[in-house]
Amino acid sequence: MSVTNPEIEVTIAEGNTLMLSALAELIEKDQRFSLVSTVSSTDACLQATLSVPSLVLVVDWSLPTVGAEKLMQTLRDNASEAKVVVCSHVSSKEIPKRAMAVGGAGYFCHSDPSSELLEVIESVAKGRMVFPYLDVRELNDPLQSLTRTERLLLHSLSTGRTNKELAAEHSITVNTVKFHLRNLYDKLGVSNRTQAIALFYSLKIDDAAIPSSISDAYP
Repeated sequence: MSVTNPEIEVTIAEGNTLMLSALAELIEKDQRFSLVSTVSSTDACLQATLSVPSLVLVVDWSLPTVGAEKLMQTLRDNASEAKVVVCSHVSSKEIPKRAMAVGGAGYFCHSDPSSELLEVIESVAKGRMVFPYLDVRELNDPLQSLTRTERLLLHSLSTGRTNKELAAEHSITVNTVKFHLRNLYDKLGVSNRTQAIALFYSLKIDDAAIPSSISDAYP
């Protein structure tokens, strides 16, 4: 007696109407998949994902209105379990890097045969990471994108200091602290101090690599 594997539920988010239609047809013709919904904006995708979850989201990197990157950050903040396959209309090494950094599970370029997208979706549904254009050895420590000032503030932040305490400790204004922290969060792909601290400890930062003061942080 054979056992039929359950269909993989998929939501497609694509701003181009013709591409959305083509992708929907591609998915619906394959018995491995069940198309749950199609949307054309980040707001609609977020609403659909949170109300009627799919196992896999196929999302265009340039999805209106704020793009896949911001969408994925929001999904992560809402503890969504959806696995995201980012699609791009142009071949790029930077897009898969950024997609992986915000929790993407796979990447596909539309210049490749559409049949390969189906294989990426199936692999991602099975728990694999699929980034054919990305050599993971090229990925940098996310902290390398921070300025020395931002690294210093992150180190101090990890000890539980408030913005006012950070300002007093480093002889800068609270507004300056807020400015640096906003930049720091953006670069690390986090949305608040709790996530920044968790990332700091997960990367086991070497104290010797942190400047001793704000004045030391500048060349």
